Amino acid sequence: MKFLQKLYIFTICIIGIPLAIYHLSPLNVTIQGWVLIYILTGSILLLNFFIIFLPPKGNALSMDSSIYLACIFLFGLDITLLVLLLSSLLGFFIRKTAWWKHLFNFSIYTIMIVGSYYSYILFNGTQDGTNFTNLLPYFVALTVYFSLNVIMISAYFFILEPKDAVQLIRNLSKKGIIKESIVSYVSTLLLALVLTILLEANSYFGLFLFISLVVSLSFAFTKFFTLYKEVEEKANKDFLTDLFNHGYFKLQLDEHIKQMESYEAFSVAILDIDDFKKYNDLNGHLQGDELLKYFGSYLKEKTEPFGYLPARYGGEEFTILMPKTDKRAASAFLNKIRKELNDTHFNGSDDLPLQCLSFSAGIAQYEEDTYNSAELLNKADKAMYYAKAQGKNTVQIYEENSHLYNEEHFLLKEIDALEQQLSIFLSKDMYTYQHSKRVFTYAVEMANRLPLTSEERRELILGALIHDIGKLEIPRDIINKKGKLDAREWDLMKKHVTWGKEIMASTKKYDDLIPLVELHHERFDGKGYPYGLAGEKIPKLARILCVIDSFDAMTTERPYQRTKTFQEGIDELNRCAGEQFDPVFVKPFIRMIQEKYPEKVNNN
Repeated sequence: MKFLQKLYIFTICIIGIPLAIYHLSPLNVTIQGWVLIYILTGSILLLNFFIIFLPPKGNALSMDSSIYLACIFLFGLDITLLVLLLSSLLGFFIRKTAWWKHLFNFSIYTIMIVGSYYSYILFNGTQDGTNFTNLLPYFVALTVYFSLNVIMISAYFFILEPKDAVQLIRNLSKKGIIKESIVSYVSTLLLALVLTILLEANSYFGLFLFISLVVSLSFAFTKFFTLYKEVEEKANKDFLTDLFNHGYFKLQLDEHIKQMESYEAFSVAILDIDDFKKYNDLNGHLQGDELLKYFGSYLKEKTEPFGYLPARYGGEEFTILMPKTDKRAASAFLNKIRKELNDTHFNGSDDLPLQCLSFSAGIAQYEEDTYNSAELLNKADKAMYYAKAQGKNTVQIYEENSHLYNEEHFLLKEIDALEQQLSIFLSKDMYTYQHSKRVFTYAVEMANRLPLTSEERRELILGALIHDIGKLEIPRDIINKKGKLDAREWDLMKKHVTWGKEIMASTKKYDDLIPLVELHHERFDGKGYPYGLAGEKIPKLARILCVIDSFDAMTTERPYQRTKTFQEGIDELNRCAGEQFDPVFVKPFIRMIQEKYPEKVNNN
């Protein structure tokens, strides 16, 4: 416990306990008064088990405060403090909490009761029962009672955690909770006045009626509150996955943005289950629902320890709100649970292209200039869309001013048109598909660094994506062979450029891409294939693509080649510049890799 916190508790006790001792006069109480005190004390202890909960967010009416206020209005300070003392002593034995908390609570109530009593007297309140002239004193006493309560409790939390207390005060004003609290205070006053009337009419029977009323209200409102929570939960929950739904997530994100401090970072992620439609087609929609349920519970389990908020966004898309988490930490978290999901067996997952459960995710971090939640979600969606286009099972962070997203949307229209004509595009081999996507990524970055025309940029980017389309004609056992290819197999592998040309020639729309598909394995020194072209006889875009394709081939695990690190790949490019590669394009490509992927270059 902090020193200031201890000092504050000690100060409240030093004020409260002497006040109680000074005003307590048990010797002046009659036998009948003691009977009433015991009954009132028992009533307070009993009513603590029958709290009236009110929606929203678990508001409650404090019945002990109604009794203390009624005692002030009707019996004065002596009996009220004796009731407080006895209920606190008995509460010490009933409730198993630290002794100092009981003492602190007793001192706070004492200060509230004494302050409320003298306010009541100051405004000419009398102990002669309900009287129209006492309405103003009633109101003043209630205001002082609850004002002292708010001040002392707020001060405690401010000392405990100043930043959170300030944020809490801001939230209260934004959410309209102050208005709700005022309604609760007025309700407490009305109940106190009801009890005052009943006690004045007949002390014991009146108290019995009040307890009966409160217990009945407690049961009724508890039932109402339970129904309210059930309806609210149904409205906010997705019936299939038991996660929160799109609407609730959006509301919570809006609230989080409103409460944001400039120094706090938080991130939003959109996740999409890979190949879900294919899973449904293979296993049926009922099993597809089981997969959605499983994925929902998986996200709930993984996010709960961190206080993240997962939700089902729609279909096979899910979202996660990650408070106090920047984009790098969010990426590390999602990559961790992505890999764990890959290693988790689920019925039917072996038949998927990646032969495991996987998801693609996009992450966007809240920035001070973010306009609203829609903008933030749109950024995360773009990043997820790009992760999907990268070959799936990846996590992508949204980066401002990146050309990748715009290029990707443009490119996918071209790909859609190509797929409609060819019916199939690299679906035979997932490795080749993912390799092509990585080459595409590098090509986008390179296209933005080189002095290319818009048409050249289009050709390089689209050509990079489909440069290996000829591998559709190569037997699967050769493509997936573990180990080095023999001479016959290598000759067959080299034919993919010719077969790719033939495929591309089948549609006139993509004739301009044929040089990249056919000539990306030509070498600058003339020792490449299929024609042994050299130097500038090789089209410029094919020379650029040769550098990009070779680097990814070197640095990505392949069945017939040892994987090089990024630094080893850079060293190889430098060594072969002027021989295999055009040196004009090697240097800018290396600079791009070093700038965009410093962690991979330095991770040797």
